[in-house]
This record gives sequence, structure tokens and C-alpha cells, in this order.
Amino acid sequence: MAPVFDDLGISFSALIVCYSLFQGKGLFAKKSIKKGEAIFLERPLVSAQFLWNALYKYKACEYCLRALETAEENARRLSGIPGLSLPHPELCRVRPELHQACPQCQVMYCSSECRQSAADQYHRALCLGPSQEDPDHPINKLKDAWRSMHYPPETSSIMLMARMVAVVKQAKDKAHWQKLFSYFCSRAANEEEEIAHKLLGDQFRGQLALLHSLFKAALYDDHLTRWFVPEGFRSLFALVGTNGQGIGTSSLSQWVHACDALELPAQQREQLDSFIDQLYKDIEKGHSFISVLQCNHSCIPNAEASFPNNNFLLKLSALSDITPGEEICISYLDCCQRDRSRHSRHKILRENYLFVCSCPKCVSQMDELDVTSEEEEEEEGEAEGETEGDEMEDEMTDV
Repeated sequence: MAPVFDDLGISFSALIVCYSLFQGKGLFAKKSIKKGEAIFLERPLVSAQFLWNALYKYKACEYCLRALETAEENARRLSGIPGLSLPHPELCRVRPELHQACPQCQVMYCSSECRQSAADQYHRALCLGPSQEDPDHPINKLKDAWRSMHYPPETSSIMLMARMVAVVKQAKDKAHWQKLFSYFCSRAANEEEEIAHKLLGDQFRGQLALLHSLFKAALYDDHLTRWFVPEGFRSLFALVGTNGQGIGTSSLSQWVHACDALELPAQQREQLDSFIDQLYKDIEKGHSFISVLQCNHSCIPNAEASFPNNNFLLKLSALSDITPGEEICISYLDCCQRDRSRHSRHKILRENYLFVCSCPKCVSQMDELDVTSEEEEEEEGEAEGETEGDEMEDEMTDV
């Protein structure tokens, strides 16, 4: 793991990666870590904006995923009020004067450094040049097929797989990058528990065959033949589905946090808070990346990941004091999902991550009845109704 972080100057002296037969790799503390302490920062190996986000005109740096809209532009687009003005515009960190486009295909970056990094790592292999808007270009056909199969909310992206291929294509040391990707779980199923990844079920067989055909037509490389045969493609698909980490970036959200930190007279604070309360909606948009983060899941996590710089840089922080030898665990579930029953949590984890959780919370609830929440029962009832309808088709998404 360390070489990935050499340019960040991060020390991993407090951590060790161990392997177990049942859980695979895990991250353990070598010394005490206090609550609130930063455990480490990391950059993703590859990252990509969700295709539906891009279609909805959410502008993000093609490399680091930093928001490209100013907070005011973001607020105007989301509110539908073209003349909206935000107070304290100086608190917005977006710098449009630094933005740069690829001279061939015109995709945007937040800086010349990001444009150069993308070109050096993968973009030359994926640049569509003047064909960026050509629907018949093989890569655009692949994108359109993915969008037609995987409606929002997206839980993965075919472009992560495309960028993995592009990284290897451009790399001088191709074996090094293939070895890095091989560290990740890429099982399409957990044979011991008889679990199959939800995106690789029999109902998606035809869709996967089409994606495989388009993927091969757009990106085939002699050095990666194992990723282009049907079984290799399924493994690559499972790697992205199992190891991908979604993030959110928003210039407006950052502006709101900066406003919260302002020291203002009581009346001005009340006015500003009232303005934000009326304006602010949940605007965080999804992106995805393959991360080198090797933390296992717990329904009572002792660490959490955040994105403090409004880009792809991940920060892992302690939620509680962590003792030497204790495993560092994050939650693969959101707050609402963690409050569901043990049976409900296990259902989500089996379908998305191919394992049965045995964290202390799940062990303590082993005697609970295997029933889902009312919300899940309603969703399952709707899903059964859709299956019965002759005109409904399966989608590669979760709801």
C-alpha cells in the first residue's frame, strides 16, 4: 500500500495489513489511535464520475472529481433561479480561472496538474477527440448501454473498468498495475456462502453479454486478454461492484460549511441561517472510484471515510479510541441502513459485498427473527409486482 501514498508523505507506522481466511485483508492498529484522529489519507487508483451525474450536467474535474461549478452556479442550477445571488461569495473555493480543457476532446479539469496527470495515466487511451459527442463511437455506445441498464442511483460505473484498462494500456510497467488490481476481491460469487453478486444474477445475463461485447469492441488490448474473455469480464465487473467507493463533492456544500464557521453578530447569523435553510437541499452527487482502502465492514464502525478537500482525496478518521491490535472497520452501510434489523443488514451486504457480517452487533442479535422492515417489505412487494408485469424489465441497480 505504501508506494501509492509516497507523494502524500503519509506514514503508515501505526497500521498493519493482515490476512484472514474468512475476511480476507483487514487493517489493524499497531498503536493507540484517539477518537477524532486522522488515521490516513489516500488517493484512489482509478476514479470516474457516474455517467448519469455527467448527463445531468453536474460538472466535476475529469481527474480528481472536484466540483467545477462555483457555489452560486451550483445553487442557481439546482434551484432553477437564474438570478440567485449568494451572500459571501468570497467563501467559494472554486477557481474557474484555473480550469483547463483537454485540447482534443474538451473534457474539463480543475487545473493543469490534473489535466497532465490524467493524460499521463489513462486519458490518452480514452480521449475521443472530435468524436466526443458521436453516438456511434464505441466508447459512447458502451456508456449509453450502461445508462440504459443501470438507472440512478448508480452503485458502480462501467467507466471504472474502462479506466483500469486504459491505465494498463498506458503504463510502462504493465505488470505492476495488473498486480495492484489483483489485490482486490474480484469474485463474482462467494461459493462458501452460496452468494452471487446482485449485478451478476441470471436475470442480467443478456445485459452482461451486451456490455461484454461493447467493452471488448471499445477497449480490447493484447496485454489484458484475461479481462476480455467472458469469465474475466465478470470478475472485473465484480471487482468494481465489490470494491468501489462512492463519494460526494459539492461547491455549494463547501460554501455552506464555510458560512457556518463565520463569526457574525446574532442578527446577521440568523439571517444567513434562514437563507441557507430555505436554499439548501441535499445536493451531493455520486462519483465512484476503486480505492486502495483495505478496511473491513462493521455495523458498529470505529472509523469513517470523508472527503475534506471536495475531491477524490479520502480521509480515514477514528470514531472512537482504537487500541493496539484492534481492527479498523468502516461501515459499508449508510446510517439508515445500520439502524435496520440484522436480517435487513445482512441482505444488503450479501447482495453487494458477498459476505455475511459477524461483527459484535450482528452476533448480539443472532436470536432476532429473520424479518425485514416495513419499508423493505413494501419495496419487495413492489418488486414482485414489477416482475409479474409483462412490460417491466430488470435494471442493474438497487433502490
